[in-house]
Amino acid sequence: MTELAGAVWPDVPEAPLLVVPLGSVEQHGHHLPLATDTAVATAVARAALPGLDGALLGPALPYGASGEHEGFPGTVSIGTEALTGLLVELGRSACRWAPRLLVVNGHGGNLAALRAAVPLLRSERRDVAWFACGVPGGDAHAGRAETSLMLHVEPRGVREAAAVAGETAPLAQILPRLRAEGVRAVSPNGVLGDPAGASAAEGVELVAELAGRLIAAVREWQVDPAGRLG
Repeated sequence: MTELAGAVWPDVPEAPLLVVPLGSVEQHGHHLPLATDTAVATAVARAALPGLDGALLGPALPYGASGEHEGFPGTVSIGTEALTGLLVELGRSACRWAPRLLVVNGHGGNLAALRAAVPLLRSERRDVAWFACGVPGGDAHAGRAETSLMLHVEPRGVREAAAVAGETAPLAQILPRLRAEGVRAVSPNGVLGDPAGASAAEGVELVAELAGRLIAAVREWQVDPAGRLG
């Protein structure tokens, strides 16, 4: 038994590592579903489970801090403050029976909440960490990397014919305006990058790479709690 959602309480192993995916409900252009970040985080966490001793996969947290995307219908954001509180209470409760809690994050907008909640939980002597599902060198949002991931993870949700490029300037260049005015101000179609060239085969490789990095980081965390995990 590796997944919490379908278990009954006597099934729960002693001293598990509880792994909880964290995503968002936000626009991902015309071609990717609103739940993309949650789907990717869940897929990476599930792919890593065989390499994580005593790991138990919890249900995903589907809502995050996505205020920068609220210019698009369908986006639902609970904000950084609420997400921080949610993560703190999740950690306090889960760590009553799970000695370690790992949050696998699929959305960059959740980072501020994670950076606030995890140190607080650690100060309360709860062994909590987080891992970011970031693709080095990948597009910022709904570009080739995320499209490839979704073509592998949930291909039926991808509308390939509707995939078009958005704003392709480096994120550092557009970030000030994005933070001040939201994604729609810099990219009317919601895409930050170009999905051209995406493929399910590339998605398979990316999930495997992310899962491998996650496994390595958890093993280092076991040796050094201040190691590679957030």
